[in-house]
Amino acid sequence: MRLPRIDAAFRLPVHAFSTTRLGGVSLPPFDTLNLGTNTGDAAEPVKHNRERLAGSLPAEPHWLRQVHGRRVIHLDDWQPDIEADAAWTDRPHQVAVVLTADCLPILLTGVVRSNSRPLVAAIHAGWRGLADGVIENTLEQLVSHAAELQAWIGPSIRQPVYEVDEPVLAAFADYPDAFAANANGRWQADLQTIARHKLMTCGVTQVHDSGLCTARDDRNFYSHRRDGRCGRQASLIWFE
Repeated sequence: MRLPRIDAAFRLPVHAFSTTRLGGVSLPPFDTLNLGTNTGDAAEPVKHNRERLAGSLPAEPHWLRQVHGRRVIHLDDWQPDIEADAAWTDRPHQVAVVLTADCLPILLTGVVRSNSRPLVAAIHAGWRGLADGVIENTLEQLVSHAAELQAWIGPSIRQPVYEVDEPVLAAFADYPDAFAANANGRWQADLQTIARHKLMTCGVTQVHDSGLCTARDDRNFYSHRRDGRCGRQASLIWFE
């Protein structure tokens, strides 16, 4: 199982990584480390893959039922099948996780204002979530000074291969620089630029970007835009 670690992006004592599609037991088109339960994959391979991943973690990850919304929860309030697209915690060993297959996984870390304890968060941000304010809603709930937060944007679809239509363009009328017209009369959207701008507008100045494109790297990543029916990779973060 290949697990690219991204701890170096953060200066605090946190642990974080994104999985790839390699090293699991799911069959095509979900081959092989599919971690998503709502993809059409058989339940048993996904269960095996999740158990295999959990063996690399200090505790079971807190899986969310993601709905492309803006709800964020503290992991103390987590329960199975809870609907949310972001989660945070200031408790050690609680693993925040989001699943993606083109949408942006955004991991955050910082310190609690009152006692300087670490905190971490994970955000699932597709274009609908970005437009609906999932980043802003998460930052509002974190008990940290935004300037002390660090953010990391993980493997996600990139502008050269992300064609969108008028509704997406209209949803981000304040970000014209994130769109380039193409020969099809549509636009190439740069969700990473939008996310970075939103983070920095909220006061987060330390924003790291993996630069990885899910749609162009079919060996390592699932991509819904590229493949349609496919699995999901995970991005996780916690602290000791």
